[in-house]
Amino acid sequence: EVQQVESGGELVQPGESLRLSCVVSGDTFSLNDMSWVRQVPGLGLEWVSGIDRSGRTYYGDPVKGRFTISRDNAKNMLYLQMNSLKTEDTAIYYCTFGRTPAAALQSPRGRGTLVTVSS
Repeated sequence: EVQQVESGGELVQPGESLRLSCVVSGDTFSLNDMSWVRQVPGLGLEWVSGIDRSGRTYYGDPVKGRFTISRDNAKNMLYLQMNSLKTEDTAIYYCTFGRTPAAALQSPRGRGTLVTVSS
């Protein structure tokens, strides 16, 4: 069974940066498109960013220009570099399979990592 384990979330102030990591078990990571999605507790899931097998990247409008998604296929790792964080970025962040919002939002998720942006 393939599993994702996210890490890196913490409490930061507005304007600061944070890097999230996700390790994916199994030996097919390099063959999969991946995404980050997030969820504000009590609200719905939101697609944040996606990256395909070739490394092409895609971003939702709320994070475009501030977040950067990347992957290291040799380490089965997915990353999300988040700069200029805003209070509205506060959420639980999950890495999922699939590049598009439709695919990623329906994909199984790990436990996620909590990012809190607050002064």
